[in-house]
Amino acid sequence: MARKKSKKVSEKQAAQAQATGPMGKIKELIQFFEESKVEIKKVVWPSRKETVTTCIAVLVVSVVIAIYLGVVDLAFSKIVETVLS
Repeated sequence: MARKKSKKVSEKQAAQAQATGPMGKIKELIQFFEESKVEIKKVVWPSRKETVTTCIAVLVVSVVIAIYLGVVDLAFSKIVETVLS
């Protein structure tokens, strides 16, 4: 088992040695995009209905929080105005 680990380490070191220079970087970039393409295919994208429902929920919650913060700000402004005058 120790030999397998050392073999993997030496393979990594060999790969890193090859990765130096512009050609190595280009190969790394190509590999990155290939792996990204594979991962993107695994993504489960939401349906249009789910997206619209979620957007509406976010907008409603944002408006409710904005109204709440506006009322709290107005109340604190009136309290500070009363105390200072």
